[in-house]
Amino acid sequence: MNFFVKSIVGFIAAVISAMGMGGGGILLIYLSAFTNTPQLKAQGINLIYFIPIAIVSLIFHVKNGFLKKKVALFMIISAVPAAVLGAFLSGNIDQDLLRKGLALFLLFLGLKEIITSFKKKEKRT
Repeated sequence: MNFFVKSIVGFIAAVISAMGMGGGGILLIYLSAFTNTPQLKAQGINLIYFIPIAIVSLIFHVKNGFLKKKVALFMIISAVPAAVLGAFLSGNIDQDLLRKGLALFLLFLGLKEIITSFKKKEKRT
């Protein structure tokens, strides 16, 4: 049963990630809330999960001409130091504080998406 549940959660997270909606958030919530995985370990698992999906997505974006090279270069240059800083900070912050921070971040992101979807709907009508 446990393997079955994990497989279903992984599949749902992969499908949502493939649609570009942040399936990693679902994986993080599942790992930290339902399996009691420590936050730092859950984030590490999420990063490992993200790498193959990102590579496949990048291949398709390049193939279809959706990659803007100047934007990608800027994002790479800014993301690498931010990732190093984030890894350093997350290793030195209390797990409970890290868990609550992630929960607040996901809540804020979800509310932002809901609000923007209503604003887009109003502009269309």
